[in-house]
Amino acid sequence: MKLFGKNPVLERLKTNPQSIQGIYIEESHPDAGYVRNKAKKWGIAVAFVPRSKMMKMTRTVNAQGVFAEVADFGYVPYDDLLKEALAKNQCLLFLDNLNDPQNLGAIIRSVACLGGFAIVLPRHDSVEVTEAVLKVASGGDNYVSVSKVSNLGPAITAAKEAGFWIAGTVVEGGQAPWEASLPFPLGIVMGSEQKGIREILLKHLDIRLTVPMSHPRLSLNVAQATTIFCYEIIRQKAKK
Repeated sequence: MKLFGKNPVLERLKTNPQSIQGIYIEESHPDAGYVRNKAKKWGIAVAFVPRSKMMKMTRTVNAQGVFAEVADFGYVPYDDLLKEALAKNQCLLFLDNLNDPQNLGAIIRSVACLGGFAIVLPRHDSVEVTEAVLKVASGGDNYVSVSKVSNLGPAITAAKEAGFWIAGTVVEGGQAPWEASLPFPLGIVMGSEQKGIREILLKHLDIRLTVPMSHPRLSLNVAQATTIFCYEIIRQKAKK
């Protein structure tokens, strides 16, 4: 698996250097010496390559002259994720019908910046953590635990049995997040822009939330909406 970009590579060097198998840097890159010195501390091989070879190795991706070969993304078993979320007072973020790696990467980046979230993905009909996701996440993947489950329904049920309240986003008819009094510990279900949350999951919701739109024909993509909801969750949790 490749990790593209100077900042994601440096963030991985700081948080999980053992996952890096090798680093490639374009010759004459202004930060070549800095990256090499950081890698040297962990005994990680660094290769300097000409621009033409870098472009071939990274294909169409803009790697900013730096990429690393890394181990495949490490998902956390769901039972462990639940325990960790309870112990650290984290909110669970269930992502239903999400298929765009750009959106998943942006969500990981946002919740990493906010702090206090863990992500749950279904194994089927869902994007997973890929090279494209890691690039957009810009290092946020190092700070957010992600689990894959066979089915979101039983996963949400298990969360409720562990004491979590479950909120979910609906296109209309829900409370504005800043008007709702959110209970904790909390899980929130986000659906895709096209399909929303599947009907089978709506029955699990304790609270339905909607972002009011000034213009009814406009909408937010799921990454933007998730950032709004998660910011409000953090704001209310800080007051509890």
